[in-house]
Amino acid sequence: MKGATQGTTRGVAMKQGKDVGAEGKLAVLLPGLGAVATTFVAGVELLKQGKGVPVGSLTQLGMFAPRGDETTPVRVKDLVPLANVEELVFGAWDITDEDGYAVAERSEVLSREHIELARGALKALKPKKGVHDPDRVRRLEANHVKAGTHRQKVEALRQDIRDFKRELGASRAVMVFCASTEAYRAPGAAVESLRNFERALDASDPELSPTMLYAYAALCEGVPFLNGTPNVSVDTKALQELAREKRVPLAGKDFKSGQTMMKTVLAPALRARMLGLRGWFSTNILGNRDGEVLDDPQAFRSKEITKGSVLETILEGALYPELYGEISHKVTIHYYPPRGDAKEGWDNIDLFGWLGYPMQIKINFLCRDSILAAPLVLDLALLGDLAKRQGRAGLQDWLSFYFKSPMTPAGVPPEHDLFAQYHRLEATLRAMAAEHEAQKAAALVEIEHVAV
Repeated sequence: MKGATQGTTRGVAMKQGKDVGAEGKLAVLLPGLGAVATTFVAGVELLKQGKGVPVGSLTQLGMFAPRGDETTPVRVKDLVPLANVEELVFGAWDITDEDGYAVAERSEVLSREHIELARGALKALKPKKGVHDPDRVRRLEANHVKAGTHRQKVEALRQDIRDFKRELGASRAVMVFCASTEAYRAPGAAVESLRNFERALDASDPELSPTMLYAYAALCEGVPFLNGTPNVSVDTKALQELAREKRVPLAGKDFKSGQTMMKTVLAPALRARMLGLRGWFSTNILGNRDGEVLDDPQAFRSKEITKGSVLETILEGALYPELYGEISHKVTIHYYPPRGDAKEGWDNIDLFGWLGYPMQIKINFLCRDSILAAPLVLDLALLGDLAKRQGRAGLQDWLSFYFKSPMTPAGVPPEHDLFAQYHRLEATLRAMAAEHEAQKAAALVEIEHVAV
């Protein structure tokens, strides 16, 4: 629980400015119009029609246990001033020229009934040209891409953001990055500082990835950026510096939805009971576009990095060497087209108990990739918007609950334990609620003073 007590202070450290209400439409901007994005948009449309239940969404269904004078559980959406799902509108970019309806049909995640119920919203979701680097995403064909230098692409993205807000009648926007996993490259000098980044932009330095260009454009437009992929972006000093300078929230990375979520539930249980661990073997099969991209070893390396650090951080082998000092941790992903979006994960866990006697746990998780990710997109969009309206800026590590590889300020170790992350999230939202009520009370006093 090491992150739970530190977190609330960090969460308010970057707080500045007045709380702004959630009036008006919120544009949720989605780089990557694929299975996750269309499943999310269709789901929100069904919610608007009263024909769906937002299963998996903490902001819509979650409740916190009573505290203080509270006598009953408190719904998250009643605790803090979140945007209403009725006010959500959508824009997207993609490197393929297909509308949301065509993508939803091709992805085969949703039933025909649900696709048809959301037909209007999906048909209206026509992506603007995406930013593409064929050396970063090598397994997909691109026919709908922005041309020009890095600087020109960024300026085009910024104009797109302004256009989306105007076209959709939105007063605010938030960007949730849902595009394909990029081939891994370790961050270099170009992203060590904002000054270096600006120079790299002008030089069209190949070290700057499409994800970084989207993030830069969003932050420059005052739009919160939340990275649902393992792509390097929010973890760079340059973009963190820009987020602080522009007073914009930033969070990531890589949606924690399936196998890794299970690890962050089970590993804390092993540690709490002081059960030893010798090895954890994890493998997945999936057949969607994400699986096709991850069939590239360099793209898989990006995913492997975000998945690989979870156990070491939770179990702390240096503190408990006799229990967790020598863990064999193996993660693989296999592209298997017949499975489509219905991902299947297997885990073999070799543990030991009293006097070192061996035991095993086996998990077979037959899940649906986009069905698990869609509610995370919803929550992150609403919470990112809330953070912006409450004047929070820079890395929002209180959102670690949603990510495989949570980004934290320099010198602060990431928290991977799902329960510690949940408590940190609750503590921050309660602090936000208190600030909101205090500002409302202050505004009322000011109004009364003027009236007198």
